Amino acid sequence: MSALYGTYARSELAFVRGEGMRLFTEDGTAYLDFAAGIAVNALGYGDKHVVDALKAQADKVWHTSNIFTIPEQEKLGQRLVDATFADKVFFTNSGAEALECAIKTARHYFWAKGEKDRVDIIGFSGSFHGRTIATIAAAGNQAYTEGFGPMPGYKHTKPGDLAAVEALIDDKTAAILIEPVQGEGGVTAFSDAYLRGLRALCDKNGLLLIFDEVQCGYGRTGKFFAHEWSGVTPDIVTVAKAIGAGFPLGACLATAEVAESMVPGTHGTTYGGNPLACAVGNAVLDRILAPGFIEHVEAMGKIVAHELHQLMQKFPDFITEVRGKGLIAGIRITPPVRDFVARLRDHKLLTVAASDNVLRLLPPLIVNENEIKEAIGIIAEAFAELDAEQASAAQ
Repeated sequence: MSALYGTYARSELAFVRGEGMRLFTEDGTAYLDFAAGIAVNALGYGDKHVVDALKAQADKVWHTSNIFTIPEQEKLGQRLVDATFADKVFFTNSGAEALECAIKTARHYFWAKGEKDRVDIIGFSGSFHGRTIATIAAAGNQAYTEGFGPMPGYKHTKPGDLAAVEALIDDKTAAILIEPVQGEGGVTAFSDAYLRGLRALCDKNGLLLIFDEVQCGYGRTGKFFAHEWSGVTPDIVTVAKAIGAGFPLGACLATAEVAESMVPGTHGTTYGGNPLACAVGNAVLDRILAPGFIEHVEAMGKIVAHELHQLMQKFPDFITEVRGKGLIAGIRITPPVRDFVARLRDHKLLTVAASDNVLRLLPPLIVNENEIKEAIGIIAEAFAELDAEQASAAQ
């Protein structure tokens, strides 16, 4: 019996090394990875530039404390400001911590203005923002909140209906929080018009707009941030996962006005933004911002979408919808999705399940056309196998 908490329905599959787009078990069996540690391993495995940066920093200093200036953190923060809408950055260890910072920043912004009752956050069904008390409350999914007590300060509605959002706004509302492309909730990409509508509601009512880009950001949709497709400027954005390409790192980005009240004592972290994490973060950003990298992601995303639509035409009884944007892609399927994920593992392809019976594809951003077609071929083979099994059972 494992000594670990029983909070994961783990596969018995274990990997000992990785290279490029593939993971390897101890006996040398290779698996094509279209999960990327759930959108984390943006550069695949063994990226030399990142590995070299980690090794070099490991020989210097791993951790000091945020009571001291950390040059690697200052550098990474400035580069993120230069590349985005933001003026200020707070580094964390994870996406949930980045969301915690975003929520605290939004509420404290109004507190500092003397509007102390403005604490409510409007969120959306299908959202996932992390596993802390604040982040499960912000998402409002009963599967995650049940058993953890009352969670005031959050309101929820179905996404896509601006009138429904407006109906929730009152004098206690501080912010609207949304993923431009939902990941766990079923790989739903919201329209540019809808995101622009949320920005307009925030402007009309003096609210803050928070985008959770932990899963869909950092190049995955073919822009640095997914919200850039809409032309909307947010007040706060959270990022994690790909920012460290496997090393624990996250960040909350904000405008100068919104971040101004976050003075010493309002927030903090022991490990967030330490020298080792930010050395890795800078190396990852070198690759993400390299000429042609994000353009490559956009091109590969178009190929994935095309191939998935072709697959849907071939297997209409099994695929009912293609979803997502860029390299956060999904197909809504009729077989139980977790069973199908296990079937694909048997075919040496790693994928991820999402809500609404969606098969999620989150390959490392270095994926090429041949690897996409290889993955689609494996999925087609698995559907054909399932089709034959069902036909045999019906005889």
